Amino acid sequence: MSNSNVTNAPKDRIPEYAFIGRSNVGKSSLINMLMEKKDLAKTSGKPGKTQLINHFKINDNWFLVDLPGYGYAQVSKKKRQIFQYFIENYFKEREQLVCTFVLIDSRHDPQKIDLDFMRFLGENQIPFCIVFTKSDKLGSSKLNKQITSYKKKLLNYWESLPQTFITSSTTGMGRKEFLEFIDAVNEDVANDFK
Repeated sequence: MSNSNVTNAPKDRIPEYAFIGRSNVGKSSLINMLMEKKDLAKTSGKPGKTQLINHFKINDNWFLVDLPGYGYAQVSKKKRQIFQYFIENYFKEREQLVCTFVLIDSRHDPQKIDLDFMRFLGENQIPFCIVFTKSDKLGSSKLNKQITSYKKKLLNYWESLPQTFITSSTTGMGRKEFLEFIDAVNEDVANDFK
């Protein structure tokens, strides 16, 4: 189901996991890799492809929620403000949301927009994990150095770090850990959804 208004989102009482990140972070590719479906989420070299809240029901057990990227997108300023508004509403109003995956391109240093978004989640007590994407684009020592540096910078803002995942939609890296995490959280919150 796709829509731009959280009140029209599915009414099913099952856990939801939201995926979000800056435009062109590799979100659609990651979703397709996790679900082993090539065209589940539409991929594009052009930022701003995802423009609605997209709910995918997985095994009648949980929802994967694909959200528009924040930051630069090749859409008008007015449209970006509309995205911002309905994304914020989704996070503040969606009771079924159990975890947000904030996607970060592992090749880049911390960006203010990502840090601000994580702060927004923290201030609104929304649980989140950090997902480093495109890990195959760096050698393993450069990747480890980059992620260590990123975590160090995050500790300037946070007392402790959220769980992190290192992924590659090209090699499938991180898929097993990701899905095991979702299964464990689903078990953990099962009673909340009865």
